[in-house]
Amino acid sequence: MLLNHKAAIEFIVDAVPIQGLNTGLVRNVHAVLMHDLLVDVASLGAIRTKVANLSGSTYIPNQVPAVLEEMFERIIVKAQHIKNPLEAAFFLWVNLAYLQPFEDGNKRVSRVAANIPLMLYNQAPLSFLDVDRDDYALAMMGVYEACDVSMAVDLFDWTYRRSQTKYKAISGSLDSPDPFRVKYREALSEAVGSVVRRRQSMANAIDSLELPAEDTPRFQQLLAQELNVLAEFNCARYRLGMKETQAWIDDGRPGQ
Repeated sequence: MLLNHKAAIEFIVDAVPIQGLNTGLVRNVHAVLMHDLLVDVASLGAIRTKVANLSGSTYIPNQVPAVLEEMFERIIVKAQHIKNPLEAAFFLWVNLAYLQPFEDGNKRVSRVAANIPLMLYNQAPLSFLDVDRDDYALAMMGVYEACDVSMAVDLFDWTYRRSQTKYKAISGSLDSPDPFRVKYREALSEAVGSVVRRRQSMANAIDSLELPAEDTPRFQQLLAQELNVLAEFNCARYRLGMKETQAWIDDGRPGQ
């Protein structure tokens, strides 16, 4: 489960700047979060077709797949039009959890999806790690049982203020990221993978990316630097296995 959360966060970090907020992205968040946790793999990212019952609650979510899909799309579209990122985050968190569009993992999806508007507006991320389970359940119960979001508002406000404080402390201790590296983060990962896994040359790996001509020289320099320091102990950032990385190193780092 923890690995799935890590993968989901990595997914939205890579995908949101390119895709923005859309239904396909949120459905993929569900697929990543629930990978290997559902018996029926066809349910990953799919709108629910089975009856949903919430333990400890008398709330019965809508059970009609066509209605669920329509309401899911409406929630995403409405969130797209909310200009305040905090309001959009709260809207997604509450409404996705209330709708229960997926077979399982809806609250997890709602918490991760709430970060999408925050990312789009370059705001501090939202974390529920410090929230007491009983407080969270009580806030959700108010939404489910009475459509009362007052407790959810208080909980959201409290946890986001804590998230902001932590984010400021962490980001303040780090150097500012290189905008060029951020822009080409995914392309760099793809190029490193091409050189290490497929034994392509740097030139071929870069050509396949079809980068703007003015950015190619600097990207080539950056790729060379990354390949030069790539080792078994730091390969995970490029989604490479330790054994395949070491095999590439033992072969003399071909492609550089």
